[in-house]
Amino acid sequence: MAPFAVSAAPTEVNLYTTREPALVQPLLDAYTANTGIKVNTVFLKDGLAERVASEGARSPADVLMAVDFGNLTDLVDKGVTQSVKSKVLEAAVPAQLRDSDGNWFALSMRARTLYAAKDLKDLKNFTYEELADAKWKGKVCVRSGQHPYNTALIAHMIAKHGEAYTETWLRGVKANLARKAGGGDREVARDILGGLCDVGIANSYYVGLMRSGAGGADQKQWGDGIQVLLPTFKDGGTHVNVSGAAIAKHAPNRDNAVKLLEFLVSDEAQGIYAKANFEYPVKAGATVDPIIAALGTLTVDSVSVSEISKHRKAASLLVDKVGFDN
Repeated sequence: MAPFAVSAAPTEVNLYTTREPALVQPLLDAYTANTGIKVNTVFLKDGLAERVASEGARSPADVLMAVDFGNLTDLVDKGVTQSVKSKVLEAAVPAQLRDSDGNWFALSMRARTLYAAKDLKDLKNFTYEELADAKWKGKVCVRSGQHPYNTALIAHMIAKHGEAYTETWLRGVKANLARKAGGGDREVARDILGGLCDVGIANSYYVGLMRSGAGGADQKQWGDGIQVLLPTFKDGGTHVNVSGAAIAKHAPNRDNAVKLLEFLVSDEAQGIYAKANFEYPVKAGATVDPIIAALGTLTVDSVSVSEISKHRKAASLLVDKVGFDN
């Protein structure tokens, strides 16, 4: 049974989201306050594309919101989205952060950053490629290579350099591990502070969660005890992943759905994203949380996330081929 009426409602919009409700509710409240349009929300931990596909033409879903560009491109592959032409969205969201046919748009970003021991110097121009340098043997900590955060980075490496180079690179990174790949991104900071490793790769928003004290006193100590930098690819920019949204193929309230997406890239909403989630806004000039802003200027790599997403399967196969997590 549908969670709410399928028929169009002039003052309502139906959102299916895999983002935690607490993270998106401030945005939805602001949208309702601005427009008078009520947002009906269904939270799905997983299976978003499958749920909408199974509901078919009777689906009440208007907007589909997901984390990770792989999940966004999966929505398109499953045929549950529709193309949107919006000057507002196209002006706010850089081309490499949206589907070329308008099937989805990024709303916020998280960078794959370098966590490093505080006493290390000369890291300003650090590249992802350098993680395989033998000088870091026994000094690198990272979570599982099969985690989506890392398969996305590996897929990006394939997009930049090809599979053969990436396999050699991945073997080099594995040879440099200080411990078995595993745990979470925050444990990378913990283990660097504990002297187990010198450097590691982890997401930017965890820096905000740790240094703000949101994760507790121990995590604040981990976050404050490391330096964090924005690495780049050689002759490129920084790897980012995104959260984003699409208009459902059979959206009964399409106009309101487009209005919601356009609101989510407004200065107001982008500022709420930054404050609530310690994420980077996609809109140039939007407010960045001071903890994240202190990491430096983010220059997003020019390879489109749609192109990177095409290499996710190859990236996962490489992780297993080199025994990265063993």
